[in-house]
Amino acid sequence: MEKKIYLDNAATTKTKPEVVEAMLPYFSELYGNPSSVYEFASQNKKALDESRRTIANAIGAESTEIYFTGGGTEADNWALIATAEAYENKGKHIITSKIEHHAVLHTCEYLQKRGYEVTYVDVDENGVVKLDQLEKAIRPTTVLISIMFANNEIGTIQPIKEIGAIAKKHKVLFHTDAVQAFGQLNIDVDDLGIDMLSASAHKLNGPKGIGFLYIRQGIKIRSLIHGGAQERGRRAGTENVPYAVGFGKAVELAMNSMEERIKKETELRDYLIKRVLSEIPYTRLNGHRTKRLPNNANFSFQFIEGESLLIMLDMNNICASSGSACTSGSLDPSHVLLSIGLPHEIAHGSLRLTLSEENTIEEIDYTIDKIKETVEKLRNMSPLYEDFVRRRY
Repeated sequence: MEKKIYLDNAATTKTKPEVVEAMLPYFSELYGNPSSVYEFASQNKKALDESRRTIANAIGAESTEIYFTGGGTEADNWALIATAEAYENKGKHIITSKIEHHAVLHTCEYLQKRGYEVTYVDVDENGVVKLDQLEKAIRPTTVLISIMFANNEIGTIQPIKEIGAIAKKHKVLFHTDAVQAFGQLNIDVDDLGIDMLSASAHKLNGPKGIGFLYIRQGIKIRSLIHGGAQERGRRAGTENVPYAVGFGKAVELAMNSMEERIKKETELRDYLIKRVLSEIPYTRLNGHRTKRLPNNANFSFQFIEGESLLIMLDMNNICASSGSACTSGSLDPSHVLLSIGLPHEIAHGSLRLTLSEENTIEEIDYTIDKIKETVEKLRNMSPLYEDFVRRRY
C-alpha cells in the first residue's frame, strides 16, 4: 500500500481543515491584542471568550474556570506546582500513580527536590489505579491527588468518579491529566468531582502549542507565569488568539461527532485486537480489555524488539509507536508496562496503535498483515525464539 497509514493519533492528530480555516483570519486580518481597549481588538477578545465558552461547555464547567496554556504539559506543571505552593501551609504531600505521563511524574520529582513528599500509587495488571491503596495513602498533610483520566500508552480509563469521591471525602484537591481523554470520552467535571483538569488541542485535531487548565471556582492556586493580567491574572502573556480559536473549533467538531466517532473507532479497535491476538501467537494486549480509550490498542510481542518492528512497519508506510512520543528514543522499557507487571524483555516488544475516524478497515487489515509478517521475520532472527521453540518441542 503506497498510501501512508497513520496509526499514532495518541502522539498527535492531523489539524482539521475547518480548524485551519477558522484560525487564518486571526493571523493577518484580525490581529489585534485582546487586552487592548479599542474596537479592533475587541473582536479578538470576543473570539477568545467564545472559544473559552465552547471548551467549558464540553466539560460542564463555567467559562471563567478555563485558562488557556501552551499545552498539556504546561497545564500539568501549573496544576501541581502552583497547588503545592498555594497549600503548603496545610501540608507538602501529593499522591499520584506510577503510570502517569512524564509531564506529571517529572513535575513530582521536581517538587520532591524542593521538600515535598510524593506517594506513587500502584496499578493492577490492567493499569487501573488501586483505590484502596490510594485512600490509605492520604494523610492530614495531603494537598493534592493527581491521577490521569486515561493512560496515553495502554489506553486504560481510570475510575475517575470514585477517585473524585475519595478526594472530596478527605477534603483533598483532585487534578486529572485528561490530555488523551478530552474529545474521546464524555467528561462532566461536577459529576466526576474533578477540581482541576488538563487538556491539549493537538490530541483532538486542533493546533499544537495550546491547551487549557480547568480550575474549579474557589480554588486558590498560584500563577505559574508572571508578568501580566491575562487569563484573569493567573497566566501572564499575550493570549494566543489564533490557536485558541482553533482549539475552540476543534472542540466543537469533536463534540458534534463524538458518538459516531467513538462507535467507529471502537469497532475498528476491537477488530484489530481480535485479529492480532488470534493470529499472532505469544502476544498480549496491554491495558483493560473494555475500559480503554476507543482508539487505543497496545500489544506486546514476545521475542522481538519494538524498535525493529516500528522501523519495518515504517518501511511499509505504517506510522505507529512503542509508547509515549515524549520518550521516543529512550532505550528503557515503558514505565507503564513495567508498572502493570511486564518483565523487561516483554515490555521491550511493545507496539501502540491509535486510530482515528479516518482509518478504514482496509488499512487495518493491511497493517495486521504487515505486523504478522514482520513479527515472524524478527522472531526467525531471534536466538531466544529459536531456543524457546527447540525447548517447547
